[in-house]
Amino acid sequence: MIGDGSLWKDIWSSAQVVLYGFLLSSVVAIPLGILMGSFRLAQAFLDPLVNFMRYLPVTAFVPLFILWIGIGIEQRVTVIFFGIFFQQLVMIADISRGVSQDLINASYTLGAKRRDVVTHVLFPACLPGVIDMMRVTMGWAWTFVVVAELVAANSGLGYISLKAMRGFQVDVIFLSIGLIGLLGLVTDQFFRLLRKRLTSWAL
Repeated sequence: MIGDGSLWKDIWSSAQVVLYGFLLSSVVAIPLGILMGSFRLAQAFLDPLVNFMRYLPVTAFVPLFILWIGIGIEQRVTVIFFGIFFQQLVMIADISRGVSQDLINASYTLGAKRRDVVTHVLFPACLPGVIDMMRVTMGWAWTFVVVAELVAANSGLGYISLKAMRGFQVDVIFLSIGLIGLLGLVTDQFFRLLRKRLTSWAL
């Protein structure tokens, strides 16, 4: 598989799906989660919806995603997004609620406006927890990529695992599982280094 180049194609296909879904989810969930955890109006509006949606099984939505979106990469990215977005929101909201109220009050006392408090106090205080959250949910994203590629995919590590199962190729199944674990370990180390580099003051 390495020799004919097919393995690299499958690795890149899965990595692409995970990265797109994870980045899209994080870009939306981080600011929304901070607002949800810090402002009661946002919490009152979003909390019931988020707590309902995060218990819905992702696998049950795969046929609907295929009907609505098609069978391209967009459908697989949507599975990743849906699998981690609502969990990210809840985790970030909890991180935001944990920020010391003394920091917020001191900022207002010194004349800061609400926008300044969010960007210069609240977000930096949440950053260590946000990076830890991203590290955890990236692991979930690598798990959901198998679900995303089991249906209507023609490449990826989940796809070759399904194809190998049909041909009783146990070695290829173990290869797929091992590579997903290895790629997950690489991304885990990346977030460890990122946290150390960006938030060394919080170690």
